[in-house]
Order: sequence, then C-alpha cells, then structure tokens
Amino acid sequence: MIKKTVKKVVKKTTQKSVKKTVKKTTKKIERSIDYHETLIERLRDHDYAVAYLNAALEESLKGDEESQKLFLRALRNVAEGQGSMSELARRAKVRRESLYRMLSDNGNPELNSLASLLNAMGFSLNVR
Repeated sequence: MIKKTVKKVVKKTTQKSVKKTVKKTTKKIERSIDYHETLIERLRDHDYAVAYLNAALEESLKGDEESQKLFLRALRNVAEGQGSMSELARRAKVRRESLYRMLSDNGNPELNSLASLLNAMGFSLNVR
C-alpha cells in the first residue's frame, strides 16, 4: 500500500515538474529567423538583387568548382524571390522544367537561355 502511494506521489510530482519545466523553457526560447526566407524577401528589391548577383558573379570567376556554382545558386535565389517559377519561365520563353534544370546545382545554361532569364527578371549581363 505504501509503495502504491509513493509511486502515485512520485508520478504526480514528476508530471507537474515536467510541465513546469516545459512552460519555463518554452517561454525562454526565442523564435529564430530563417536565413533563406529572409534572403528571398530581400531579393525582391531590385537594387539588392543586382548587388547580390554582381557579388556572386565576381566570386564565381575565381575559378574553383565551388565558386563556379555560386552564380547559379544566386540566380536561383533571385528567381525564387521573383515569385512563381512558372510565370518566370513564361516571361523567359523557356519551359518550366528547363528553368529548374538550368538553375540546378548541375545546371549549365547556354548563354541565350541565361540572357533570356536575366532579361525576364529585369537584369542584363555586362562586361567591364
């Protein structure tokens, strides 16, 4: 009989302390900001997107394999910031599947496809 009473008291005490701990812990935890979502939101601003793409292009010209993929990743992020990929593909006059393939990590777009995509997003490619 004493064992049952002790077990009940321990169980109730444990449940109460766990609930209190969870409440206290939950109140202390602040929500974090998702980097990707924030980036996409910022890339909706044309001037920010231009600076972002220029920095990515400059970095991608370093020559190593990782740097070369950087511009396509940046372009993909800017495209995502533009909204619907289907709408962007229509404006660029390419198939949606081709657009996804072009902007994938293994993408290797032809110059005319790249120029068409940049034009559809309101950008141009310049050489200095």
